[in-house]
Amino acid sequence: MNHTMGPQQVAAEIEAHMGKSDHAYPAWYIGIAADPRRRLFIDHGVDERGGTWIYCNAGTDMAARSVENHFLSQGCKGGAGGGDRSTTFVYAYLITNGTRE
Repeated sequence: MNHTMGPQQVAAEIEAHMGKSDHAYPAWYIGIAADPRRRLFIDHGVDERGGTWIYCNAGTDMAARSVENHFLSQGCKGGAGGGDRSTTFVYAYLITNGTRE
């Protein structure tokens, strides 16, 4: 999604996407980025066409961090503390043999 949403809406959107997969939180990677497409498809090696992924604009880096922390506390893979003030996107993907965490 490219339009900005509040943190609760972003979390709900990601939660709904994850729920379609029948995989628990530890099978997912959550992160924040200024350029989520680059992070997903280049840095993490997610398959753009065949992979299971989502990203949403949370509007601010603080909102993005709060959503990221929520999913990390639920058991998703990833790590808090990255990014800067331009890091407003939250992204998630289903971890596969082809992805790089």
